[in-house]
Amino acid sequence: MPDTNTLVLLPDTQPAPPRVAPAEVDQWLHAWQSRFTGGRSPATVALAYLDWAAHAANAPNQTAELTRTGLEQWNRLVRIAMGIEPKLTPPPGDHRFASPAWQRHPYDLLTQAVLLGEAWWDAVVAEPPGVNPRNRRIVQFTVRQWLDLISPSNVPWQNPEVIEANRATGGRNFVDGLVNLLHDANGTPARGGFAPGRNLAVTPGKVVFRNSLIELIQYAPSTAKVGAEPVLIVPAWIMKYYILDLSPGNSLIRWLVEQGRTVFEISWRNPGAGMQDTAFDDYRTLGVMAALDAIRTICGGAKVHAAGYCLGGTLLTIAAAAMARDNDNRLASISLFAAQTDFTEAGELQLFITEDQLSFLGDMMRTQGFLSPEQMGGAFRMLQSNDLVWSRAIHRYLLGQQEAAFDLMAWNADGTRLPARMHIEYLRSLYLRNELAEGRFLVDGHPLALEDIRVPVFLVGTEQDHIAPWQSVYKLHLFTDAELTFVLTSGGHNAGIVSEPGHTQRHFRIRVREPGGHTFGPDEWQAATAPRDGSWWVEWNRWLQQRSVPPVDPPPMGPALCDAPGTYVLEA
Repeated sequence: MPDTNTLVLLPDTQPAPPRVAPAEVDQWLHAWQSRFTGGRSPATVALAYLDWAAHAANAPNQTAELTRTGLEQWNRLVRIAMGIEPKLTPPPGDHRFASPAWQRHPYDLLTQAVLLGEAWWDAVVAEPPGVNPRNRRIVQFTVRQWLDLISPSNVPWQNPEVIEANRATGGRNFVDGLVNLLHDANGTPARGGFAPGRNLAVTPGKVVFRNSLIELIQYAPSTAKVGAEPVLIVPAWIMKYYILDLSPGNSLIRWLVEQGRTVFEISWRNPGAGMQDTAFDDYRTLGVMAALDAIRTICGGAKVHAAGYCLGGTLLTIAAAAMARDNDNRLASISLFAAQTDFTEAGELQLFITEDQLSFLGDMMRTQGFLSPEQMGGAFRMLQSNDLVWSRAIHRYLLGQQEAAFDLMAWNADGTRLPARMHIEYLRSLYLRNELAEGRFLVDGHPLALEDIRVPVFLVGTEQDHIAPWQSVYKLHLFTDAELTFVLTSGGHNAGIVSEPGHTQRHFRIRVREPGGHTFGPDEWQAATAPRDGSWWVEWNRWLQQRSVPPVDPPPMGPALCDAPGTYVLEA
C-alpha cells in the first residue's frame, strides 16, 4: 500500500501569468501623470529649469544684482503711492484690473504691486545668459502660469469686484458660482441652445460623398448662374467643420453661395479609439484627394478653387505641392486662412513640442487611442490663461455670472478627438522637424517642394492670432514664387476669419506679390500696406472672380446621401 503520509509534488500545470512589458507599464504611468500636468512632460519642464538654474548659479554677480532690482521695485511702489511716479498700466490683453473697483484705494496699490512684481520676475527669467532659447521660453511660460494663478484677482477677499458682489447679493454670487462649477464639472458643453442642423450649419445642401473619414457636403445654389469653378473648403479637424457655417448672418458658406459660387466642404469624422492608427497622409488621400475625385464626378472637368483653414490649410498646401509635383492640374487656385507652412515661429504652442514631449504624449494617447477635446482645449487655453481660464473662472465661480451664449462659443465647445498616430506624425514632422518648409516632407515616398506650387495663392493672417501668428503664416512668401495675395485682418484665429460684411470695427490690409516679385519682410509689409475698413471676404470673392471664367448654369447636385450638415458632424 502506498504511504499516505508521503507528500507527492505534482508538476505545476497552471499557465504563468502574462508578463507586462516595462514599456507598457511606463505608458500607463505617463498617462496617469498627464492628468496632473495638463499633458506636458514633467521631464521637459524639469530640464528647462535645470538649464536656467545652472546658468543662474554660474553667474552669481548678475543673479545677486536681481536683489537690488527687487528693492528698486519696492521703492518704485512707494513713489507711486506718494504720487511722485506715474502708475503702471497693464500690458495689452491683460483685463484683470479693468474694473473701476481696482482703481480705488487700496486696490490701486495692490494692482501696482502685482505689475511691478511680474515685471521683476520677467527680468529674473530673462537675466542669466547662455540659456537655451527654447528652455528660457518654457521657464517664462510656466512662471507666467504660476503668476496668473496666484494673482490677487483670483483671491475672493482680495478682489474688489467679488467683495462688492458679495455685499450686494448677500453671498448669492457664491451659491450661483457653485452651481456653475458643478455644471462645468459634469462635463456638459455650454452651447446655449445652439446645435448644428438646428440654428448652426443650416445652409441648404446635401452630403454627396462619404468614406470612413469624411462626408462631402455640396451646397444648393441660390443664383441663376454660378462660377464655373467650384470652391472646395478644407477645414481643420481639431474642431467641427461648421466654423465657416455658423449662424446664417455670419456664415461664409452661405455668403459664398449667395455670391454665385458652387461650394463643397469636407466634414471630418470624429475619430474614436478604433481609428488610432489613422495616419496624417490618410487625411490627404481620404480627405482632400477623395473630395476632388468626387467633385470631378459631379462637375466634370472644371478646375477647383480650394481653400483651407488652419490645419486644413496646411494639409491643402501639402496636397497642392504633391499634385504640382505629379502634374495633377485640377486646382485653379488655393486660399489659406490662418494656416502655417513654416513652423520655426509657430508661437507658444510650439514650446513643448520636443522629442521628450512627443514621447510622453504618445504614451498618453496610446492608452486611449486619441487626444480628447478636453486635453487639446486645455493646451490652447493655457496660451491665454488670463482671459480663457482665470477671467472666466472669476466671472463664473466667484461672481456667479452666466456667459451669454453665442454661436462661436457653442462651436468652440463642440470639440473633436484626434487619432493618436496622426497627431504624433503631424507634430513631429511639421512642428518639431519643420520638414515641409525644409523640403523633407515625404508623400508617396518622395519629398515635396513648395516652390512647385504655381497656381495663385490667397493667404490670410490675423493680427491677434496666438495659434498661427501672422508672421509665421506670412512665411509662405519665402517658399513659392507663385502669385501671392496676402491679407492681414483684424481679430484672432477664429474671429478674424469669421468676419462677415457689415461687421463694425473690422479692417484688413491687402497686397499682391506678382510671380517672381519682390518680397517684403513682415514688418516692412505691414508698414507699407495701409489698412482698409470692412471685411476681407469681399476682396476674396473679387479675387476668385478675377481668376475664373464667365459664370455658367449650376452643376447638378451629386447623389444625395442625406441632408446637410450630415451625420459625422453630430458624432459626440
